Amino acid sequence: MKKLVLILSALLFLIGTTDVQAQWGKKLLKKAGESAKRATERNVEKKIDKAVDKTFDSAEDAVTGKGNDDKGEKKANTNSQGDVEVIGNDGNMPQESQQSQQPQQSLEMTYAKSDFVPGDEIIFDDDVTREQIGEFPSQWDLLKGTVEIAQINGDKVILCVSQDDPIIAPLFDDMKNYLPEKFTLEFDFWVGPYKKGDGEPQNCYIVRFYKPGSSSRVQHITLDDWYNNSASEHRTALSWTFTPSSGEDSRNGSDKSFRTIPNSWNHFSLSFNQRAMKVYINGIRYANIPNTVAPGHFDICFYRGGGYFTNNTSIRNIRIAKGAVPLYDRMMSDGKFITYGITFDVGKSTIKPESMGEINRIVTLMKENPDLKFSVEGHTDSTGNEASNQTLSEARSKAIVDKLIELGIATDRLTASGKGQSSPIADNGTDEGRAKNRRVEFVKL
Repeated sequence: MKKLVLILSALLFLIGTTDVQAQWGKKLLKKAGESAKRATERNVEKKIDKAVDKTFDSAEDAVTGKGNDDKGEKKANTNSQGDVEVIGNDGNMPQESQQSQQPQQSLEMTYAKSDFVPGDEIIFDDDVTREQIGEFPSQWDLLKGTVEIAQINGDKVILCVSQDDPIIAPLFDDMKNYLPEKFTLEFDFWVGPYKKGDGEPQNCYIVRFYKPGSSSRVQHITLDDWYNNSASEHRTALSWTFTPSSGEDSRNGSDKSFRTIPNSWNHFSLSFNQRAMKVYINGIRYANIPNTVAPGHFDICFYRGGGYFTNNTSIRNIRIAKGAVPLYDRMMSDGKFITYGITFDVGKSTIKPESMGEINRIVTLMKENPDLKFSVEGHTDSTGNEASNQTLSEARSKAIVDKLIELGIATDRLTASGKGQSSPIADNGTDEGRAKNRRVEFVKL
């Protein structure tokens, strides 16, 4: 606009100094000034609109979880191929994991309506933090291929190493009959940065269930991610096959609507109860399979998608638990109930988003029974320093109380108490024992 005014001024100079010319020039300059003013106002309005749109988009992304893909990929530690860096013993561990880089609010809101509740008796817990990098995981049996302990963004994981679709199964005394009638299964699975391929899965995990004492498969659940060239987009699919309890031929189902969080850890949850199998991804239930045969054992297959695999196909935090007894029943019989469904990252007091299903269940219990009052007691295992464990347990119990108050429970109905490692209920010499000791007790007041 400044250029326009200068040109008009020069034009007036060339026109001359007659009164008519001068008068015409003044009118022209006035119009130019008004035009410049209007243009400036329009530019300001556009900038304001753009800023407002950006603000609303950011707010929407925080609620819906949209926009995490790009942010996650920008923050990831990558190697020359764009894959997440797998670090050995002598490597430098990144400052923070990809999971912590995801917006906490959006993740918690994702889990807010989750109805998944883990079993209350742990029968298998894989604490790979104690494993040696480069070794085979000690609590598993290898059925095919090669896996080993590695690090991704500072977290120890079970990493798929070979390209021949490795298969592993948890170690039990009876390898073909250890799943109870009611059980839950949970683990984290990695979804890496996406590469353009020809439709081949890039990270694929298959959980396969078998009849008790048999090698006959009764269910399998597949999680896979791939890049669709024709659509120029990443896609995620969940599919399942199961055998009805009626003995009929197997049936299939799928859901391609869900989205994993790219370049991050995602959470798989499964519950089997009264012949129904429910499957959750990041707290959202995508499959509800009724009247299926009760399984006795399972394995996990890592599929690496032909020539388009990523080098970070891995899992962690695998837990199997026996089916839950209703909270009220346990509370009335024992005067308290123990929960393993409220979890935290190692050494931290921030409640994991996947804990919201259990927290919601406790909120419902307390709202339906308004006279109930609880002392919320945090417990740790014996790993680490006793004083630090005491402090950590206090912080965790307070975090739980704060969350329950935030969700509508009156302050005078709750107290927080940390017990540290002082009151174990199981052997701290085993992974399962330590997992049982890492608990939260709601003691009736």
